[in-house]
Amino acid sequence: MRAMRWWHVGVVATCAILAAIVIIAETLTPRVGAGLGVLALFLICWFAYGWRFETTPRAAVFIVVVCTVLAPLAVLASPTFTTLQAVIFPIVWSAMRSLRPAVVVNVVIALLIAAALFITLGGTAYALYQAVVIESLSLMFSLALGFWMTALGRQSAERARLIDELQATQSQLAALSMDAGITSERERLAREIHDTIAQDLTGLVLLAQGVSRKLAAGDTVAAVEQLTMLEEGARTALAETRALVASTATPSLDGDGIGAALDRLATRYERETAMTVTVRADVDTALDRDIEVVLLRCAQEGLANVRKHSGATMAAITLVANTSELSLRVSDNGSGFDPAEVHSGYGLSGMRDRLALVGGELELESGEEGTTLLVTLPAAAPSARTLPAVRA
Repeated sequence: MRAMRWWHVGVVATCAILAAIVIIAETLTPRVGAGLGVLALFLICWFAYGWRFETTPRAAVFIVVVCTVLAPLAVLASPTFTTLQAVIFPIVWSAMRSLRPAVVVNVVIALLIAAALFITLGGTAYALYQAVVIESLSLMFSLALGFWMTALGRQSAERARLIDELQATQSQLAALSMDAGITSERERLAREIHDTIAQDLTGLVLLAQGVSRKLAAGDTVAAVEQLTMLEEGARTALAETRALVASTATPSLDGDGIGAALDRLATRYERETAMTVTVRADVDTALDRDIEVVLLRCAQEGLANVRKHSGATMAAITLVANTSELSLRVSDNGSGFDPAEVHSGYGLSGMRDRLALVGGELELESGEEGTTLLVTLPAAAPSARTLPAVRA
């Protein structure tokens, strides 16, 4: 719409200036009056239908015919109307859909105007010379303008095509990433449920069957013993369920920063386990929320591993975040292991994938005195707007 507004301005301004020049510089003879009438007819045709040439093919054909017919008629009235070419040729180039027909129409209009100019100037040899020179220059500039407009249009179309392809590719990648995240989370939950809750429930079923058999046999003492074991198994299954829920839910950041979130995480793990978890957070700079989520997830995964595998009684979380360093350390006093021999589980690999998105790294040290998990990120870590699900 804005481009068409400029077309209106150009057409009206050209016709108004041309009419003013003719009225001031020439005597208002019937022929000049007819030329002004042709100019007015051109404006009427333009505003009636011709201005729709960019969106309506019939309007494009209409305005091209109008330009081809009215431009020579105006020049027959006065040579001054030759200036009308300044708007006629650009309209033709913009209205035509392909290069070759546009060149042909430009040549035809130039020939017709040259013929009209030859007649208007007196039909002499000098008039022929003037008409040829004027229209040759006009046609040359018109063709140069047209080829430039065509090249520009092709570049714009190619750019638009590339942008559309890029957007389509981005949408496909987003969909694939989402599908991969969903699949990954399902696999994690399935493995966790199978290895923990499902096994505990299987044991509960077996114990319940044993109780039924003991009661049927009248052995109440053995039945009570197995009921005690059943209760202990149910508590174990409940603890495993809570652990699974804890590994899935992210503690809220609630706008009070990563330090407070780590404190809440430590408090929850202390309540659910026999561990003592201490937190030290030295945060001297504002962190992007996505980076805080990455750090919080890493701390959550680190504590989950301590809870599952180490048998530790104490764990510590240390966060250092300033303009020169961004690191998170999770350590414990449990039984160590050989990191090179860890082949199962998804937690560490998922953590490394998450850190890779923000340029971070993960180091793992383990020995007789416990295990230390160290997460480091560059001081100016990039924001991670799309993160895969962490698989504990």
